[in-house]
Amino acid sequence: MPVAAITGLGKTVLLIVAITFIAWAIVTAIFVPKRSPGFPRRLDAYIVVSAVLFLAQMSTVVWAAQTQEADEEHAAEVQPPGGGGGGGETTPTTPAEPSGDATAGKQVFESAGCTSCHTLADAGATGTVGPNLDEAKPPASLVVDRVTHGKGVMPSFSGQLSEQQIQDVAAYVSSVAGAS
Repeated sequence: MPVAAITGLGKTVLLIVAITFIAWAIVTAIFVPKRSPGFPRRLDAYIVVSAVLFLAQMSTVVWAAQTQEADEEHAAEVQPPGGGGGGGETTPTTPAEPSGDATAGKQVFESAGCTSCHTLADAGATGTVGPNLDEAKPPASLVVDRVTHGKGVMPSFSGQLSEQQIQDVAAYVSSVAGAS
């Protein structure tokens, strides 16, 4: 996930934890040994503190990634037309029917390299780099967005696939994901 895709809160928490971890590393590697030649007196305590800070940093990265995914799900909700006047209530969008051909989409899925990164039973794909599409069961609109714009390690295919091919692969994935 690129840093620009992380929420503001996620960036702030990541920065605070990272600064703490980096400050600990710098202070204990440069400044403390100059003042206390026998440092660390208790190696076990030093290792525990370092390990806790490392685990905190890794946990924060995982948390930020999960928070981002939750925010994307909430972003799928839209305000009703005309402002709604409902005090901030939102209604989930209804996914539009894919305008592509699922049969042609299977061929695109297989030939564009999707099988090397994604798991999708219908295509016999067992990739583990990208999401397991059988579990994610993405709507066609999300597939179109990801294939067109990319995200994280997912590259954009907008220059490699035609709009029709993108619609076809979206129709295919959304129609077979989780069906097996």
